[in-house]
Amino acid sequence: MIGSEHPQLSVRRQCELLGLHRSGLYYEPVKESAENLLLMQLLDRQYTRHPEQGVRRMALHLRDLGYAVNVKRVRRLLRQMGLEAFYPKPRLSIADPAAGRYPYLLKGMEISRPDQVWCADITYIGLAEGFAYLVAIMDWFSRYVIAWELSNSMESAFCVAALERALATRRQPQIHNTDQGSQFTSAEWLGILEGRGIRVSLDGRGRAFDNIFIERLWRTVKWEHVFLREHRTLRELRGGLGEYFGYYNHERWHSALENQPPAAVYER
Repeated sequence: MIGSEHPQLSVRRQCELLGLHRSGLYYEPVKESAENLLLMQLLDRQYTRHPEQGVRRMALHLRDLGYAVNVKRVRRLLRQMGLEAFYPKPRLSIADPAAGRYPYLLKGMEISRPDQVWCADITYIGLAEGFAYLVAIMDWFSRYVIAWELSNSMESAFCVAALERALATRRQPQIHNTDQGSQFTSAEWLGILEGRGIRVSLDGRGRAFDNIFIERLWRTVKWEHVFLREHRTLRELRGGLGEYFGYYNHERWHSALENQPPAAVYER
């Protein structure tokens, strides 16, 4: 995708446009071992059941299953997956630089219509032959998944691609809410939102439930599709999720929507 002989764009500029770090261009990451991939899938299932469990409890869970792991190994795998426990973190008084510019705007707000608030988040998905990261952009009121994208890395480009696809529907929110992850505080992501006059809202540090509706979406997607199918490759996962999100948006009844599918509320 990146060409060193491009007549107009330098390699550095091509990396910037794709959301890649220049120093990592020629680095091929070492693949995780088959055992580590299995452990990551087990951790993902346990995290989906008990997101409040930290590294030590996750290590105890794996030991109960018969795996000889230490806390250091479990911590590294959880970081690789982008997972951390839901509980108040220390040093919460130290503000993130981006959070100072973009406070959490949804506290006490009555969200009463589609396109009032969108939200986005990333989750880890284990594959038989590796793993992937899934980003989704969802309308808060209707729970409608507007756009989603997959990647085998946590670089910001796939998140930006999903955002552009969502905005290509010619609808946009008044407010867009995410956590303070680097993908959602990147210049490209924020520039797209600000360029369209969309107000940016960021979750508070250590407040995972500020974006609770999309956290519930991940639980639904994993228990109703991912854990049942166990796709082998990124291509299989993409096809499977395409079918599932079609079902989720247009056919799956949602109790919070008076047993209507999200599309019936979003498109009304």
